[in-house]
Amino acid sequence: MPRWKKILYTLLGVLVLVTGVMVTASLVRKPDTCADGVERIDGECVGVNGEGYDFGTPEIADVARAVARENDRIEDEPHVTVAMMLPLQSGREALRRQMRSDLQGAYLGQRQANSGEGEPPKIRLVLANPGRDYGHQAKVVDTLLRMAASPEDRLRAVTGFNLSLAATEAAVRRLTEHKVPVLAARISGDRIANEDRADGMARLRFPGLARILPTNNDAARALADFNGAQGRRNVRTVLVYDKRPDGYNESLARAFSRIKEQGPAGPAAMSFESPAIDEAGSTGNQFTQTANNICDSEADTVYFAGRTLHLRIFALKLAQVGCEGRHYTIVSGSDAASLRQDMTERDWASLRGDDGRPKVTVQYAAPAHPDAWATELAAWTKDFRARHKRAPEPRELPQYLAEPKAALDTLRARITQTRREGISLGSAPNLEDSRTMLVHDGLLTIGKALHQAQQGAPDTTVPTREDVGRQWSLLHSRHRVQATSGLICLTTGGNAYDKPAAIVELDPGREGRGTLKFVGLGWPTGRPQPKNCVIPSGTP
Repeated sequence: MPRWKKILYTLLGVLVLVTGVMVTASLVRKPDTCADGVERIDGECVGVNGEGYDFGTPEIADVARAVARENDRIEDEPHVTVAMMLPLQSGREALRRQMRSDLQGAYLGQRQANSGEGEPPKIRLVLANPGRDYGHQAKVVDTLLRMAASPEDRLRAVTGFNLSLAATEAAVRRLTEHKVPVLAARISGDRIANEDRADGMARLRFPGLARILPTNNDAARALADFNGAQGRRNVRTVLVYDKRPDGYNESLARAFSRIKEQGPAGPAAMSFESPAIDEAGSTGNQFTQTANNICDSEADTVYFAGRTLHLRIFALKLAQVGCEGRHYTIVSGSDAASLRQDMTERDWASLRGDDGRPKVTVQYAAPAHPDAWATELAAWTKDFRARHKRAPEPRELPQYLAEPKAALDTLRARITQTRREGISLGSAPNLEDSRTMLVHDGLLTIGKALHQAQQGAPDTTVPTREDVGRQWSLLHSRHRVQATSGLICLTTGGNAYDKPAAIVELDPGREGRGTLKFVGLGWPTGRPQPKNCVIPSGTP
């Protein structure tokens, strides 16, 4: 054999050997992990952890450790796992504070569910980060499905879900297809919901899904109910909506467009297009033109179908344009509950007029507000005294107000107890933005479903996931959930029946930072929930 061939074969052999070593190394190389159960993917820490890991977000470090301590406390008792799934990393400080509020509610709800009377099991809570905009939800769902099948983890419900996105819908669909119950605490988009029908049946697009937040359609009906009761009928309205594909924006725009005008017709709808939920892009320039067009019309009320970041920019632009001293009301949906956290003192000053009145008032249908029940009960009691010439007996108080107030009092007592125990949650829970209250209520609802399912099968250690999912449609009437955001009475489709919306306005005040002002309750059906929250027949 010629020498050159020997050299060539030798080089080829070395190349094959090196390639084989590299391939073998790549096959056995461990993934880049952030923590146990959490993998680093595209710069994000994606996965599931219940041992106190904060996913690189300092704002949630304390509450993550508090969850881990509660998990350790109930480790030797009969328990199941519940996953809290939502994005847990962000470059925006306001979004990180919102994450903290969500997790504070989850921890407080876990504590309340675990301390309540009733059958086991207790709740072990784990945090599941699917990445920004749920971009890596498929990988996290893979893990959750393994946990649901595991006799050690016994995953029995997944909650959280704070964005109505296509990726969120895909996660919910896959979980429910595998019979994992899902309790959506903060989704308001209409697409991720089962459909109730007037014949009492339901079209179960997501079997095993329950929601405790009113849909955007219900929230819009509640806003219309409230403003109609306040006599705001002869207003001229205009719809401003985001064209970017987003389940929340789309369903809110549809809901606003269905509201029947009581006054003269306003101008045609106006659109804008944002680059992402948490990016401004060129929306400021678009809003300048939109504000000028609104000024040239006779509209005085703007229905805004868009996310909080863009709502803030729009409100400031509308105030900046001036419109010859006119005052505008912007009406939006539940995502606006986080607006106050994004506002600076300069922003508040921009919304104030020289005459002491705000140039722009932002009104929205919040999922909850801590002032709602005491304020409404005081008004109800005043009316009762005027009609009956005496104070009402406790049994005469309307359940739809008294029971949520009692639940809120219990939550506040739980917060105080946590502080006395020396357990830090990173900051004092901010109940005004509704996040803590609503996520807390979601854990209460899961806890009640677990206890109810356990009562039906006392000989087993823990209920099956199918048993838990069957409980959603039974949580009404006698088994209603007395929650801080209002009575939770779930329909056959797992939707919250006639859940009230807390109508809230941003009040700029006269100086400094403005406040969220509770102004009343709105009811999707136009009337409060019936006694004992018995869902009437023919409810669509």
